[in-house]
Amino acid sequence: MKPNSLDVQVFETSKSGNQLSEVTEFPETDTIVAVSIDPEKRYQEITGIGGSFTESTAWLLNQLSSDNRSRIIEAYFGDDGAKYSLTRTHINSSDFSLGNYSYHPEPDKELRNFSIEEDMDDIIPLIKDAMAVSTEGFRVISSPWTAPPWMKDNNAWKGGKLLPEYYDTWALFFSKYLSAYAQQGIDIWGITVENEPLGNGENWESMHYTAEEMNAFVSGHLGPKLEADGHEIVLLGYDQNRDHLEEWVDVMYGDEEAAKYFDGTAIHWYASTYDVFPEALQYAHNAAPDKYLIQTEATADADVPKWKEDDWYWEKEATDWGWDWAPEDQKYLHPKYAPVFRYARDMIGTLNNWVDGWVDWNMVLDRQGGPNWANNWCLAPVIVDPENDEVYFTPLYYTMAHFSRYIRPGATRIGHDLESKELLLTAVENPDGTIAVVMLNQVDEAKTVQLNLGGKSTNVGIRGNAIQTILITP
Repeated sequence: MKPNSLDVQVFETSKSGNQLSEVTEFPETDTIVAVSIDPEKRYQEITGIGGSFTESTAWLLNQLSSDNRSRIIEAYFGDDGAKYSLTRTHINSSDFSLGNYSYHPEPDKELRNFSIEEDMDDIIPLIKDAMAVSTEGFRVISSPWTAPPWMKDNNAWKGGKLLPEYYDTWALFFSKYLSAYAQQGIDIWGITVENEPLGNGENWESMHYTAEEMNAFVSGHLGPKLEADGHEIVLLGYDQNRDHLEEWVDVMYGDEEAAKYFDGTAIHWYASTYDVFPEALQYAHNAAPDKYLIQTEATADADVPKWKEDDWYWEKEATDWGWDWAPEDQKYLHPKYAPVFRYARDMIGTLNNWVDGWVDWNMVLDRQGGPNWANNWCLAPVIVDPENDEVYFTPLYYTMAHFSRYIRPGATRIGHDLESKELLLTAVENPDGTIAVVMLNQVDEAKTVQLNLGGKSTNVGIRGNAIQTILITP
């Protein structure tokens, strides 16, 4: 190694066939892109990156052979896998459940028959098995899609609002849930008050809040109850798309009584397939610079997964809900996209705009994109065929791993300067001192990158249609 050369390892996933492969030989190109990394410019601390424990995922894993089930858990949480560090699950049922359920289906303000029995066959064993293989551990965020229908003004799973007479009961519900999971050896790290409080078109479980109503519930009921019962929990507000983020943080943090309970804001990506809404993210950070800003859900929706067709995940054929259903003035936000690009672009774009955690939705789905009682089919990084006991690690799995494996909790995003409009990248310094640079090349042409850091440099090459993680050892 030359005296002024950086000590690097390069890992690549590409349309041409690399799958998080270490590469030491690079394509020759006529294009050199200069990249400078500046550890002196320091931004947010990273909370974690990972995916979600849904009932659909857990149930599917139970249909596989024990070898394949273990293989997938190791791939997500083991030392040789993606090393997921931040995860999510649902309180009561979601659309990615086998059906509607609640931990207390019958009316009773005291919740005397509260039980998480519904989770004991699938979600809880999966979380425990993931914990057993995760050397560094991971955090779990839990979110309700709805209170049980008997607490709501429409007495239904879909839509409606929480009746004020049940505000205390619903706060008690959260407390009992956290205690029940703790008794199973699972300490929930964070909760969101409500998944998608603006609703989802009443296509599956939902419950509506305005920002003011959420504040009232949190400041007058949920926050005090969790405090009184001794739950040290990260409480996140909002939990929906970035296009309404600014108005929500104004209300959340503009109310002193509510703001003291909110530890941060949760967001989703469904308002657009390519726009990360950088101004909204910057606004949310500036409104509460010491609080979390976590992407709690993302998935490529409205498409049935392609089975063992890697190229499809790199091609501009996939659509999302907005391709068909967005209002005309919002169609431009929902073009066709390559699923790999959507994931990598969003992670890079949000991390570069103060997001500190990024959570994918289902870790495992079947060839239909389910099971899903609402027929809301989606993609997942791992697709399985339980009837034939087959597993397909899609390019999305390797895309996620480029970030989750090499950007560790406690890392700090650092400055970079990039002379290219075709490459995207983000850079962090990990707690162990290594620097991880994750780069996306969205064009067919390979690029040579001259990487500069602290007076040293090295040249690496990135293939066309590729993601690269460059790990720099100090």
